[in-house]
Amino acid sequence: MSILIYLIPVALFLGGISLLGFLWALRSGQYDDLDGAAERILLDPEDTKPKS
Repeated sequence: MSILIYLIPVALFLGGISLLGFLWALRSGQYDDLDGAAERILLDPEDTKPKS
């Protein structure tokens, strides 16, 4: 039972670090365009096509 004295603060610390990381990702715009990168890889840019 005395191990809970160590495990509860460690769990709260790790949860806090995870929350800070998530909030940082929200503020820096990581979730702004969820579909753009998935569609961008499938499209060919116009300027890289060979000229005929």
